[in-house]
Amino acid sequence: MTQVTHRELLPGVRLTAVQTNKFKSNLLSVTLLAPLDARTASANALLPYVLRRGTQRHPDMESLSAALDELYGGAIEPAIRKKGEAQCIGFVGSFLDDAYALDDTNILEQAAGLMGEVLLCPAMEDGGFRKEYVEGERSNLVDRIQAQVNEKRAYSLLRLTQEMCAGEPYGVDRLGDGKSAAAITADGLWERYRHLLAHAPVELYYCGSADADRVAAALSAALEGLPRAEELEEPDHSVQESAGRDQPRLVTEALDVTQGKLALGFRTGGACVWEEDYPDLLVFDALYGGTPTSKLFLNVREKLSLCYFASSVLEKFKGIMAVASGIEFGNYEKAKAEILAQLDSCRDGAMEDWELESARRAVVSTLRATMDAQGRLEDYWLGQAVAGLEEPPQALEARVEAVTREQVVAVAQKMELDTIYFLKGKEG
Repeated sequence: MTQVTHRELLPGVRLTAVQTNKFKSNLLSVTLLAPLDARTASANALLPYVLRRGTQRHPDMESLSAALDELYGGAIEPAIRKKGEAQCIGFVGSFLDDAYALDDTNILEQAAGLMGEVLLCPAMEDGGFRKEYVEGERSNLVDRIQAQVNEKRAYSLLRLTQEMCAGEPYGVDRLGDGKSAAAITADGLWERYRHLLAHAPVELYYCGSADADRVAAALSAALEGLPRAEELEEPDHSVQESAGRDQPRLVTEALDVTQGKLALGFRTGGACVWEEDYPDLLVFDALYGGTPTSKLFLNVREKLSLCYFASSVLEKFKGIMAVASGIEFGNYEKAKAEILAQLDSCRDGAMEDWELESARRAVVSTLRATMDAQGRLEDYWLGQAVAGLEEPPQALEARVEAVTREQVVAVAQKMELDTIYFLKGKEG
């Protein structure tokens, strides 16, 4: 049996505890929420990596790794995520569940303490971060940002987002940009760190066999030194319902590639995680392009062979759907026309019963799989926390099961093409 509880431990510090005997490990996470902002995104993204380099008690990675090894090979990893217009910065830790430890060892309290130490007690010099750590991790961050262009499918979606949401916080990448990252100094990063500790809402998560009271006590003790300001900086979320232009915007970029990448960005007409038609949106996405039985996959890719791949993905916090495809350069017009034609078929209700049922089953299967994977479950509850929601996967599953053909058609009819991004070859 699984029991989920939510409670506030400190001002702006909220705990979601999932008590279950399903897993042999505990998952702990601590996440600071910050508004996405081009001026601070890179510094925010750098912080967890610098903090993970060492603490006052364990001043280097070797010492910190030894402390984790003593906890039956535990792990604490930096995590930088983007949920709508919130940048989620922190750590995800995995530790053996107490039920499987020898000699009745209380791993939970030690693990929570170590995570609190990593967050609150960094290795220091001259009243701030160690410059060596900042410079090394800054270089790594710049490399990660620059390397994004190497994965062309993800890069095309990144560029689509940047162009489609230019001027909106959502247009900022979770890692920020290379120029801002390269300009980060140890002193500036320390100021940003102290500001976040005081002003950022904090989401804590636990999944394991311990009861919620014990978890709350362990994490409250671990975060005892966390400074809290009277006013916290809550990330805001804006959903733009329509494209706001007469014709979709076309952005073309040429790189040294042999396969074109065509990405189409749609506004969902306001359909998003906060709206009643959110389950309808999920089923529509699965039917249109989100699964191997979708219209894009079966028709545009398999039947017509216009794409090497074609799929859709939702940003549920922003009211955006993106279609990603890989094409021959010369198939740009044909592929674009057929991708839009498949959307029109959804709008017209031209779907077989088996297509609709396959879409429902795919969404339900994904939700059930979430319940069986600790990492995915943690990410689900972080998303719910960011959205200010408490609906569990089982309740959302029940709503998905009730989605009708008419509701899918209604959501499809709200879709509006906003931006087209085409990555072509330099010779094309």
